[in-house]
Amino acid sequence: MNIRPRVLPPGWYPETRTETERTIARYLKDIPEKAGRATAGVAPHAGWEFSGRIALRVFLSLEKDADTVVIIGGHLHASEGVLAAFEDGYDTPLGALGADLGLLEEMKGEIDLGEDRYSDNTVEVQLPFVRYLFPKSQALSLRASPSGVAVDLGKAIREAARALKKKVVVVGSTDLTHYGSNYGFAPEGRGERALRWVKEVNDRGFIDNLLAMDAEGALEHARENHSACSAGGAVSALAFAHQAGVERGRLLEYSTSYDIHPSESFVGYAGIVFDPPG
Repeated sequence: MNIRPRVLPPGWYPETRTETERTIARYLKDIPEKAGRATAGVAPHAGWEFSGRIALRVFLSLEKDADTVVIIGGHLHASEGVLAAFEDGYDTPLGALGADLGLLEEMKGEIDLGEDRYSDNTVEVQLPFVRYLFPKSQALSLRASPSGVAVDLGKAIREAARALKKKVVVVGSTDLTHYGSNYGFAPEGRGERALRWVKEVNDRGFIDNLLAMDAEGALEHARENHSACSAGGAVSALAFAHQAGVERGRLLEYSTSYDIHPSESFVGYAGIVFDPPG
């Protein structure tokens, strides 16, 4: 089998099975709900120290009997379209995670897919959660540009899943505002005022668009306000959920890296799920 290797350096997430299982067990102690029925979600993709527990909450909220868990990252320009990993599976500290190449093949009839040959954190940091919580499921690694193609991707996944009669869940992987001198973005100066603006205005605006299922609004907000680094992934998850009849998103948790490590440069994180009606 052609397995996509891990490429992130130590520190992003645990390197061994024992460390990974121990870390997830520690996170689980602080998570109130342990089961869910969500069709899709949005999870942050920083190092686990900063956002791993929130991401785990999102995965816990998904339907557990899914055949395939699709992770959609970003870090692409608006013109780069959709990229897909074509390998047979993905390496994780918990063992190899098989790829659903059948779903990928079915999607090719709905949307253009380029090969993802590049290293990127947005999907890789999420794969151990899939391997741990969905041991019988396959996965699929995609990345979507922050443009209308992200909506098309969400729809294409839904159509492919329906055609193959598979139960598929989708997670869009994005962090929110990157604020401070480290990121060259500080319109509200420094200190408490800046932190409050990020939390209550900039991040909140992007989150509200997702909760309202407003894909175009989310893309526009991210583009104009630098409020998400991988808006395409989040919007694809939203579009997939909308095609499944979901009418509203739900915010599980929000925090920033400042809450873990206070600094004048910080990043926002949100866990959002899209529950089916009824």
